[in-house]
Amino acid sequence: MLPCALSVRAAKSIPVGLELYSVRDELKKDPEGTVRAVAHMGYQGVEFYAPYFEWSENQTKQMRKLLDDLGIRCFSTHNGSSYLSAENISRARDMNLILGSKYVVMASADPKAGLDGWKTVADTLNLAADQLESSGLKVGYHNHQREFIPVENQRPIEILAKNTKPSIMLQLDVGTCLEAGSDPVAWIRTNPGRIRSLHLKDWSPEPAKGFTVLFGEGAAEWKNIFEAAESGGGVEYYLIEQEGSRFTELDTARRCLQSFQLIHPA
Repeated sequence: MLPCALSVRAAKSIPVGLELYSVRDELKKDPEGTVRAVAHMGYQGVEFYAPYFEWSENQTKQMRKLLDDLGIRCFSTHNGSSYLSAENISRARDMNLILGSKYVVMASADPKAGLDGWKTVADTLNLAADQLESSGLKVGYHNHQREFIPVENQRPIEILAKNTKPSIMLQLDVGTCLEAGSDPVAWIRTNPGRIRSLHLKDWSPEPAKGFTVLFGEGAAEWKNIFEAAESGGGVEYYLIEQEGSRFTELDTARRCLQSFQLIHPA
């Protein structure tokens, strides 16, 4: 029975990566050195954010080679809404394919007022999915606080979930969900199979702390969140994200990974 049990455990192992916004200053100074340092900490992947879009094709290929050499993956990229426009989506497709990314995530939206504005965002996501899925890429949407704050008695995130294709990932930012007064576990359970990645950002209700607490130091009930994500949420990978802390960026990333490994051992 033991080999079978081990194989089941391995099949359920969820990789953890770093959203590189967490080390944005270091990344700006030395992109390859920073990615190398992150890999050496034990992260299994990364999520590049908006500045990657300005790289040349050669820079993008060099980064992919580094990822391959380090044995880590680019799980996804974070993109401004304009990157998914008709003018830019071909470039987004090409760069994500070079990086080996699976998900092209819209990092935020600034819709027109009212629920119709959010329905337009949903239409944009659906159109992008139609254009990218034939290349093997999938689309995602990342929430901040505003998506969980009701508009006309309905939360915008509910409009996005209802009006987008099931193939579109709803990437859950745990910290901003909490700050908005919503329950991340309830949201995961309401959307089975669509919460394919989570930003493991903690949050404290103490105004002086907020998002500066490290993973595991805030209000998030991580064990319940992991159980929901893995028992029905459809999670494929986790991403540590930190907006800033009392430590340096790289030390913060290292400490957060160590805490994650204690709370969620492989």
